[in-house]
Amino acid sequence: MDLLFLFLFLDGIGLGEDDPEINPFARANMPYLESLLGGKKLTKSAAPFESDILSLKPIDANLGVKGLSQSATGQAVLLTGINIPAKLGYHYGPKPNPEVAQYLNGETLFSKTVQAGKRTSLLNAYPPRYFDGIDSGKRLYSSIPLALTNAGLPLFTEKDYFTGNALSADFTGEGWREFLGFPNAPRFEPESAGRELARLAKLYDFSFFEYWASDYAGHKQDMPWAVKQLEIFDSVLKGLLENWDMANDLILLTSDHGNMENLRTRRHTASPVPFLLLGDRKNREAFADISDLAGIAPAISNGFISCSWNYL
Repeated sequence: MDLLFLFLFLDGIGLGEDDPEINPFARANMPYLESLLGGKKLTKSAAPFESDILSLKPIDANLGVKGLSQSATGQAVLLTGINIPAKLGYHYGPKPNPEVAQYLNGETLFSKTVQAGKRTSLLNAYPPRYFDGIDSGKRLYSSIPLALTNAGLPLFTEKDYFTGNALSADFTGEGWREFLGFPNAPRFEPESAGRELARLAKLYDFSFFEYWASDYAGHKQDMPWAVKQLEIFDSVLKGLLENWDMANDLILLTSDHGNMENLRTRRHTASPVPFLLLGDRKNREAFADISDLAGIAPAISNGFISCSWNYL
């Protein structure tokens, strides 16, 4: 049986300074994650770190291109392994323009998983007004849902969320109740949301979950809200890992650019982003040489999708 791989994407998180005045990662109470990192917080000083169950290192999101990394190109690089900013000569975002979009058709991790005859999905549920915006032309797909739909796969809907086939982008479902107008939407305590994420990810060979609230918090420079989201995420991570086969399967947590780690600015940052890989040390060996965003997709594709990783 093949190894399962969950790509846990947190938008706009870099490895910042150990300064609780500007960095919510330095301020938030995240006891579970800190226990995994030998008592350290998820800041620049914690990396590199290696243990039996995880690797953490800083990786470059700017990719040798002038300016600050942006969401459309950063996410497209994560999904393709192509240094798209270098090819175009610029970073771009938040939504892909035609020049970026051309790289998200046929050569992404979603497409390659489908072509290999394996199961893949984006585990987020999208509300009706999202699809209304797409259908009306008032909203564009960001890089991740564009890559999924280009692979011939559907985005999960309100129905999927209510029937337990997908998860809310905020993990707990509070957003569906408080902001989207669904008072009866499923709601999870954070640790239960982590267990639900594990359950859903086990249905697929390669699954992807996108958490965008971190980037939102960075742009809003909202420290209390950012701290709250991180503390929720810590409990989500606990529920996820306690229901994951750490001996055989892998979870990758990474980002497309820095932002939330420095609330002194609304802009993205040039900080390295975390590359946090959770699972057995032997299964992590294929990722040992990764130093930037462009190295991730080839390692997943060559190691996982090509079937060279298997359970013993």
